[in-house]
Amino acid sequence: MKGIKSILTVFLTLNAFWLYAQREDAGNYDYDTEILFGVNKNTNGGLIGGFSFKYGSRIDDSQFQFFGLDLANVKDPREVRYNTVLGSSYIFGKTNYLYAVRPYYGRELILFKKAPQQGVQVSLLGAVGPSIGIIAPYIIQYQVSRLETVREQFNPEVHQSRFNVLGPGRVFEGLGNSDIAFGGNAKAAVYFEFGVFRSNVTGLELGYQLEGFTKEIPLMAATDNKQIFQSVYFTFFYGFRK
Repeated sequence: MKGIKSILTVFLTLNAFWLYAQREDAGNYDYDTEILFGVNKNTNGGLIGGFSFKYGSRIDDSQFQFFGLDLANVKDPREVRYNTVLGSSYIFGKTNYLYAVRPYYGRELILFKKAPQQGVQVSLLGAVGPSIGIIAPYIIQYQVSRLETVREQFNPEVHQSRFNVLGPGRVFEGLGNSDIAFGGNAKAAVYFEFGVFRSNVTGLELGYQLEGFTKEIPLMAATDNKQIFQSVYFTFFYGFRK
């Protein structure tokens, strides 16, 4: 909850700045394109589930089309963090990371337009696209003996004692030994837009995401691995339009 409050505070602060700096632009809502950047939180992610980019263009008065790209770290809901004697934390039993790259195309239908300088615009949207899964090994630092430690991918047959784990690997360590999985993704959402100026927009997207791959993704040892992932998510967007 602290992370969600921090993200919300940043977006509200940015929006307040634009409210002050662009008052002369208020009330003008005619725009044909928009570029949005977002931060995502979902039920398959951590504190920050991923990042989003979206480019939209007008079809008519009530419809937009958009192209987007999501970058997400997909986690297994059974992951549990443990603290080590060195003060760090790690996930015992985790064998791989899954980084999902999701390009997509979608449509947005505006249900309710807001009045000038007030209210909220409400839209429905849906999108589909391919998924590229980057399966990177989860590296740990493991104490083999009192004098020897190793850094290697977690292996349940070798690393049987969680008390010998000294910590996780470095950020993106092992990424060069990644495997690739291909699949597809689809999502449906409700979008709330709060911006009051033509040249900038702040919004919140609440939705459901479904993603599948052509093979099972080994995220955890001694558990049933999945090839289909579903989640509920919300994304804070901030961007520009003209």
